[in-house]
Amino acid sequence: MIYLFLADGFEEVEAIGTLDVLRRCDIKTRTVGIGGTEITGAHGVRVKADLAEEDMVLNEDLDAVVLPGGMPGTTNLAASDTVKDALKFAQKKHILICAICAAPTVLGQEGILAGKRATCFPGCEDGLGGATYTKEPVTEDGRIITANGAGSALIFGEAIAAHFVGKETAHKVVLNMQYQF
Repeated sequence: MIYLFLADGFEEVEAIGTLDVLRRCDIKTRTVGIGGTEITGAHGVRVKADLAEEDMVLNEDLDAVVLPGGMPGTTNLAASDTVKDALKFAQKKHILICAICAAPTVLGQEGILAGKRATCFPGCEDGLGGATYTKEPVTEDGRIITANGAGSALIFGEAIAAHFVGKETAHKVVLNMQYQF
């Protein structure tokens, strides 16, 4: 199971595009609402999360944690003890940790990116917490996947999905969505 966290002010394309790719790949993914299940994106799009944060369970069923960016969504994720606990659990259990746009700065604040290669939205590099900034659309370093922004949401989703269904299957799903590489 993958938990994709949503906080008020999340970047809609990053969250929904990534979620769509994962679900098209038949990867069990649940959205977790920080502060409730009714979450409003950075551009006013309202969504209903699958789970409220108090209903989230951290156990051996968790395969990945995904953080979309956006403002003030990233700030709200960074302030959440639920998100911090999920990241600590993922680190301890060597679970895949993924963040896009400004959200890699949350990983940087938690010390997860120190000594790693990572990317983020241009201008957020100082928040990468000791990572080497790659400027790539998507960067993978071990169990960490980062991406630079909304335009990379589908290939970010593909990179995550590839860990569970293989690169060929994940790539085929994104191609079938008419994504032009």
